[in-house]
Amino acid sequence: MMPSPTRGPAPSSRRPARRGPSGRALAGLAIAALAVSAYANHRAACRAERENPPLGRFLEIDGVRLHYVERGSGPVLVLLHGNGSMIQDFESSGLVARAARTHRVIVFDRPGYGHSDRPRSRVWTDVAQADLLHKALRRLGVSRATVLGHSWGCAVAVALARRDPPMVGALLLAAGFYYPRPRLDVVAMAAPAVPLLGDALRYAVSPLLARLLWPGLVRQIFSPAPVPAAFRAFPREMAVRPSQLRASAAESALMILQAAAHGGYGDLRMPVAILTGTGDRVVDPATQSVRLHREIPQSHLECLPGIGHMIHHNAPDAVMAAIDRLEGRAP
Repeated sequence: MMPSPTRGPAPSSRRPARRGPSGRALAGLAIAALAVSAYANHRAACRAERENPPLGRFLEIDGVRLHYVERGSGPVLVLLHGNGSMIQDFESSGLVARAARTHRVIVFDRPGYGHSDRPRSRVWTDVAQADLLHKALRRLGVSRATVLGHSWGCAVAVALARRDPPMVGALLLAAGFYYPRPRLDVVAMAAPAVPLLGDALRYAVSPLLARLLWPGLVRQIFSPAPVPAAFRAFPREMAVRPSQLRASAAESALMILQAAAHGGYGDLRMPVAILTGTGDRVVDPATQSVRLHREIPQSHLECLPGIGHMIHHNAPDAVMAAIDRLEGRAP
C-alpha cells in the first residue's frame, strides 16, 4: 500500500487587504483641489472687475491708487462705507443721487475695496486711512465737509475729524462700533488676514464659503427690515474677491483693538449726529451708539425702530434729515 502524500497547510481563504490611498496621495489631491479652486477664484475676480468697471476717477496718493466718485455741487458731503463694502453700497441705496441734489458728494472706495489699492507694506488702521483720505480731500480742493461714516467707516470718520477738525465741520455716524467688547465672530472673520494660512484660505476657500453664506449674511445685516430690491445691484462677486476678503479680514482683526485705543470721544467738538437701528444685529445699539451719545454732549441721537444695520438703505429720510440738522437747514 502506497503511503499517502504529506499535505501542506491549507491555503488561506483570506484575500490580501486592499490598501487605500496613502497619506501622501491624499495630500497631493488636496493640494491639487486647492490649486484648481484658487485658479477658478482668480478667474472669477478678474471677470468681476471687467463686468464692474470703475464708476469714477482715481487719485494717486502716497503710492496708493484711490478710486472715488463725485456727484453734484454745493456743500461737501463725504461718504465712508463699512467693512466688506464699496462705493456701490451707497449708490444702490440711492443716497448718492439724493444727496447730490443739494451737495457735492464725494464717495471713496476705502483702501482694498472696490477699485482702490491696499499695499501690504502698511497696516491700514482707521488713522492710516484717515491720513490718506485727508490728503485726497486736500487734492480735491476740500477745505470743509460733512463726513458720514457707516459701520467701520465711522472709525475712519472719527479719525479724520481728529486729524483735521476745521475740515470736518460735522460728523454723521451711522451704526458704528466705538467701544471694545468681546466678539467671537471677529476671530473667524479675521482668519483670511493671517499670514500664509490666510493667503491659502482667501484664494482657495474663503470666496467659495462667502458665496454660500452670502444670502444669510445679507438678511442678517438688514434684519429686521427687509432687503431692498435695489440692493440686488450691489456686485457680490466684487466683494468675494480674494483681495477684498483680505481687506475685510484685516479690518475685522483691528476692530476691537482700535476701539480700545480711542480712549474716549469727548474731544470731538463739531456737531455730531448718531444714528442707530434698534434691531441692529451686527452692532449693539445700547453699548455703542447710546453710550457714545452720553459721552459727546453736543451730539444728537436717533434710534430708528424696526431698522437694522443698513440704515442708509432702510431709513434714507432719517439720514438726509440728520444731514440737514447738522448743517443748520432743519431744527
